[in-house]
Amino acid sequence: MIQTAEVQIIPMIIWEPQPKQAQFLERAEYEACYGGSAGGGKSDSLLAEALRQVDIPHYRGIVFRKTVPQLSELIDRSIQIYSPAYPKAVFNQNKLCWQFPSGAKIYFGHMQYSKDKTKYQGKRYDFIGFDELTHFTYEEYSYMFSRNRPGGPGTRCYIRATCNPGGIGHGWVKERFIQDKEPYKRYFYKMTIEGVEYTRDRVFIPSNVFDNKILLQNNPDYVANLALLPEAERKALLYGDWNSFSGQVFREFRNNSEGYYSQQDTHVIAPFIIPDTWRRYRSFDFGYAKPFSVGWWAVDPNTQIVYRYRELYGCTATPNEGVKWTVQEIAQEIKKIENEFDKGKHIIGVADPSIWDSSRGDSIAEAFEKEGIFWEKGDNKRLPGKMQLHYRFKIDENTKKPMLYVFNTCKEFIRIIPALVYDDTHVEDINTSIEDHIYDETRYFLMHETVKFRTVPKGKANTKYNPLEDDKPNNMYGFMKI
Repeated sequence: MIQTAEVQIIPMIIWEPQPKQAQFLERAEYEACYGGSAGGGKSDSLLAEALRQVDIPHYRGIVFRKTVPQLSELIDRSIQIYSPAYPKAVFNQNKLCWQFPSGAKIYFGHMQYSKDKTKYQGKRYDFIGFDELTHFTYEEYSYMFSRNRPGGPGTRCYIRATCNPGGIGHGWVKERFIQDKEPYKRYFYKMTIEGVEYTRDRVFIPSNVFDNKILLQNNPDYVANLALLPEAERKALLYGDWNSFSGQVFREFRNNSEGYYSQQDTHVIAPFIIPDTWRRYRSFDFGYAKPFSVGWWAVDPNTQIVYRYRELYGCTATPNEGVKWTVQEIAQEIKKIENEFDKGKHIIGVADPSIWDSSRGDSIAEAFEKEGIFWEKGDNKRLPGKMQLHYRFKIDENTKKPMLYVFNTCKEFIRIIPALVYDDTHVEDINTSIEDHIYDETRYFLMHETVKFRTVPKGKANTKYNPLEDDKPNNMYGFMKI
C-alpha cells in the first residue's frame, strides 16, 4: 500500500487589524470617522475597508487624499497589501485604479482645489473613503454623498474617513463627529422627503499611537518624536486634543467650563445683566448665500474689557451655508431682538465698509437705513484687526483675565473662532475659504475699540507681547512627562 504524506497548508496573513482598527471595521453606520491623533493605523484601516466588496464585479470604491503628492504614500501602501492578497489584481498608474479579478475597481482620487469635486460628477461609488478628512472642506466631503450609489445589486453603499485635529476642515469635522458627541455612540439623523422618512447615522471611533502596538514594537521611540513637537501639535497628534492643533490662529482662546463664573483663565463666561452705563455696540458682516453675522458687545468703561453678550448668525444646518435672508429680514430680526432685550439703550452699529457699495443701485447700508438700522463704517484692515483679537485674548499673568469675554450663549463664536486656521499663501492671515464671518464681524468692532500692546509683568515690564513668539512653549529643551 502506498502511503501519501498529508500536506498542511498554512494560510499567509497579509494584514490583520489591531483591536481598535477592528472596532472601526466592524461599524455598520453610514458614516464612520476614525482617528484623532497620529500613529493609530488609520490609513491601513481605510485601505482594508475598501477591499470588503471586491468580489462583486460591479463594485466601485474610491479613496481620497487632498492632493496627488499626498496620494503617493497611500498608493505605495496599497501595493504592499493588495498585491499579495490579490496576486491577479492590476494597478493602473495613469488612472490611479486597482482592477481586481472579479472586475471590481478601487480608485484613488484627490481634490486639491474645491472645483476638483466636479470631476466626479456622474460617477458612482459603493464605497467612499477620505484619508485625513480635516484637509477637506465640508462642501467637498458632502458633494460625494450624491456619488455614493450602487452600480448593481448586492453592494453596500457607505462612507468612511480618518482624521487628525487641524487643517482647513478642523471646525466642521469636530462639529460633525466629535463635539458634544460620545465616542462609539451611534447618532441617528432623520429627515422627511416627499412624505417619506429617511434615517442616516454616523459614529466616531477614537484612536492614538498607543493603540498601534505594531508601530510601537517597530519604533518604540515614535512617542518621543511626537513629544518633541511644539505644544499645539503635541497635544493634537499625541493625545488627539481637538482644542489645540497645528495651524490654529487663536491658540490663546480658552473655553474652561469651570470658569464660567470665576472669569479667570477662560474667555467663556455665564451671562450677566449689562450695566446701563456701559457702551453697547452691534457689529455686522453681510452674507446671503454665505452666512451673515451680527454680534452685540458691551464695554466696561473702567477696565476697557469687552463682552460679547449676544449674536445672530444666519447659517443653515450645513456649515458655511447662508439662510439667504434679505436685508429687510435681517433688519426686522435685529429690531425685534433689540426691542426685547436692549430697549431704550443706545447701540452703535459697526459694519463692513463694503455694504456702502452703491455701484449696482442702493447699497446694503442704505437698505438698512430705510428699515431704521444704522451702521458706521468699520475699519477693514485685516492684520491689525487680527492682532486686536490676539491682544484681547491674551490672559494677564497677574489677574488671570483677558480683555475679551464671550457669554456661553454665543455658541457660534465659541464654535468658529478656535477652529480658524492660517492661509497657506498669506501666512499671517486667516484662511478665508472657511467659515470666517463671525471673525470678520468681530474685527470691525475691535478696530473701533482698539487696545495697544499689553506689557508682560514680572521682570518683563518693558517687553511687548508678541503672540507669534510669546505663545511658543517655554520648555522646548526641557524634560516632559508623557
